Amino acid sequence: MHNESGRRVATNNHAVLIAGGGPTGLMLAAELALAGIDVAVVERRVNQELPGSRAGGLHARTIEVFDQRGVAERFLSQGQIMQVAGFSFIPLDISDFPTRHNYGLALRQARTERIMAEWVAELPVTFYRGREVTGFAQDDTGVDVELSDGALLRATYLVGCDGGRSLIRKQAGIDFPGWDASTSFLIAEVEMTEEPAWGIRRGDKGVNAIGKLDDGKRAGVVLVEPQVGNRSEPTLEDLRAALIAVYGTDFGVRNPTWLSRFSDMARQAASYRERRVLLAGDAAHVHAPTGGQGLNIGVQDAVNLGWKLAQVVKGLSPETLLDTYHAERHPIGARVLRLTMAQMALGRGDDRTEALRENMAELLKMEQPRKQYAAMMSGLDVHYELGAGHPLLGRRMPDLELSTQGGPKRVFSLLHEARPVFLNLGEPGAFDITPWAERVRRVDARYTGAWELPVFGAVAAPSAVLVRPDGHVAWVGDGTDSGLRDALTQWFGPPTPETAHRAAPLKAFSKSLDNRQVSFPVEWTSSIIHRPFSSTRL
Repeated sequence: MHNESGRRVATNNHAVLIAGGGPTGLMLAAELALAGIDVAVVERRVNQELPGSRAGGLHARTIEVFDQRGVAERFLSQGQIMQVAGFSFIPLDISDFPTRHNYGLALRQARTERIMAEWVAELPVTFYRGREVTGFAQDDTGVDVELSDGALLRATYLVGCDGGRSLIRKQAGIDFPGWDASTSFLIAEVEMTEEPAWGIRRGDKGVNAIGKLDDGKRAGVVLVEPQVGNRSEPTLEDLRAALIAVYGTDFGVRNPTWLSRFSDMARQAASYRERRVLLAGDAAHVHAPTGGQGLNIGVQDAVNLGWKLAQVVKGLSPETLLDTYHAERHPIGARVLRLTMAQMALGRGDDRTEALRENMAELLKMEQPRKQYAAMMSGLDVHYELGAGHPLLGRRMPDLELSTQGGPKRVFSLLHEARPVFLNLGEPGAFDITPWAERVRRVDARYTGAWELPVFGAVAAPSAVLVRPDGHVAWVGDGTDSGLRDALTQWFGPPTPETAHRAAPLKAFSKSLDNRQVSFPVEWTSSIIHRPFSSTRL
């Protein structure tokens, strides 16, 4: 379609267009849909079926993220709860961590994606399946996006969740610095006519492994390749040659249902945003799969970005809010790259590396190092730098069991709608957030238990907390409202003129009452100056 000037006109407009419908793209689509944003996903697959098992499970923080949206049980019911955290095959137990989900979940990516797709199908998300983004051009108001079938779409923002070879990243001109591959691996799911050598076998360049798949008939194989840099599609002959090089036989390997190649290349986008184009997941960072970080960090990227992008699209917050996405998530991605590089180095099989691994294993048996590394690998230690203050600031909000007027409530249940929550734990009505009442859910509650964070330990109980939709704490009260308005404005936009105008007379009236020392029943003054407790949505 063309306009009068001959320029092609988009066949459909969307507020946000996501390139890629893997775990990161699906999570971002869900976040935006929950926020009421018109979002569409372009995905080259015609359905959510995935060749091969791919990622093997979910870490604790990712399970918490799903719990924050009320869908954790969908995953837990189909996977196996177990301790999955480890550092270069050195197991790290998190069963004593102060979290409801002090474990990981063994669940193949193919099944994880199906569950996510079923959830997203319940939300107002548009899909363009069987197509890919082939190009785009952005201007001051949006992005024109070309698809492989010739269609032209228009979006206010475009997010690349299209993997390590991201076309979105490349065409946006975003640099992808890092480290080239030093080791290459073949990964496959196959049948074998002979009983293979099950388990792990270390080689000079890394770990080789053969394990039974869920069906008990096929084997999953990971093998170090003799050469690095082969970019062609691997063949069954390549797999046979690699098996013979490591084991002396190919075990009668046949009928591969999945055969791929990966390396220990580690790269990260120099910027997660170029004007109206953003990156998340593997499009923003690639690394070896050791430690199982890829899927998990991508989902957590999406949860950090989703609510921020929604607020900017709605005009509630300035575009500068999107800069905090890079500021918060880029350091997390950089740390994951360093962690995976260290684990790959530790996986080599020469005598010197073996000696180092033995020492690391002894170190990680000690309580504090074990907790430190386990929290990093499980994602439970993520701390965004939001300034000095209470230890909770910038960290994940614990999933406390609260007492409210409507009965017991878990903190995570208050986040199911992906809205921010102001949690008042002191006197009901003690804080006035009226100018943000339409954006921030206010809950008056009580909690009498201990406050504890992974690794950090016990922290002082706050009088109130402002929790972002991603579950991280944006403000902590110490009995006063100092800094509260600034935090509300920074994260959820300035007060709307109407509510700000309405709130001003109430404050002036309250002040005049104080000056005259006029006394009214508490119930009456509370209903005027603050939102009634009985009207709080629980």
